[in-house]
Amino acid sequence: MDSLSLFCTGALLAGGLYWFVCVLGPAEQKGKRATDLSGGSISAEKVQDNYKQYWSFFRRPKEIETADKVPDFVDTFYNLVTDIYEWGWGQSFHFSPSIPGKSHREATRLHEEMAVDLIEAKPGNKILDVGCGVGGPMRAIAAHSRANVVGITINEYQVNRARMHNKKAGLDSLCEGVCGNFLKMPFVDNSFDGAYSIEATCHAPKLEEVYAEIFRVLKPGALYVSYEWVTTDKYSGDDPEHVEVIQGIERGDALPGLRSYAEIAETARKVGFAVVKERDLAKPPALPWWSRLKMGRIAYWRNHIVVTVLAALGIAPKGTVDVHEMLFKTADYLTRGGDSGIFSPMHMILCRKPHDKDEQNSG
Repeated sequence: MDSLSLFCTGALLAGGLYWFVCVLGPAEQKGKRATDLSGGSISAEKVQDNYKQYWSFFRRPKEIETADKVPDFVDTFYNLVTDIYEWGWGQSFHFSPSIPGKSHREATRLHEEMAVDLIEAKPGNKILDVGCGVGGPMRAIAAHSRANVVGITINEYQVNRARMHNKKAGLDSLCEGVCGNFLKMPFVDNSFDGAYSIEATCHAPKLEEVYAEIFRVLKPGALYVSYEWVTTDKYSGDDPEHVEVIQGIERGDALPGLRSYAEIAETARKVGFAVVKERDLAKPPALPWWSRLKMGRIAYWRNHIVVTVLAALGIAPKGTVDVHEMLFKTADYLTRGGDSGIFSPMHMILCRKPHDKDEQNSG
């Protein structure tokens, strides 16, 4: 091969790598590049060990059913996946129904705005985001409602990312990130005008514990809305394929165990809430929320090549390839759950903290 051919081949490879990493690499929200992938708060040399530690939780299932083990379990998971989520999905770590004529980004924003409209947030209100991630919903909700939003997440790296994004978006005066456990929140009683959680309370070992904490910090009369991950009425624990899909979702998303849709309102009432409204937002006429996962298969393989190359070059931490592969397998389980109708990530429940017992009993 002559020198010109070598030069052209090298230029083609370099150009292709640049295109993969720098052009296709950024998330749709332009928040993270492939070359910046990390293990969150975990040092690069310990990412692979922490990945193995994450899977070790599932060899001791009883440990992820107790409140004292959940923070480490969930914190490890989000250290491993936060950068990959942000790079490959965006700053809002949740699903939304597809909307004809709308991009995924627009559909996500509308899904978030609906949550804050349901709790009737007004400018100046103090609103709690339970499980805020890197703050994508927080910023959309603050911009839409002009309320002051306080987000809590167990993961310190996510808090730092959220604060950076808040400042960059010019919303740091309305948005605040707090590192803490939503099972033991560092907030005083009766201090929030409203609250929401978007696909976050599924990480709680017992839904009753996180609902009780939210109830405690809300002012009397305040509204709370949650989009819950649930098994639907189509799920059968006697169907091996159903069980395989649900367990695959649990393992790939740091869940102590998915709940049945029938448990949600019952739990809310048990801690004192009056249930105002309950509906599965994934049901028709809503279009499939999992269509984005199906369309993302080509993007996955593209991204997997990028991650593999970067890991081989020592740019991405060792273990990143394993984490990325885990998330792809989980996406397949989520798609199967959506296609079969046995799983929903958006079972919506709207609750009110009563002023008195009579209002609670009427919910």
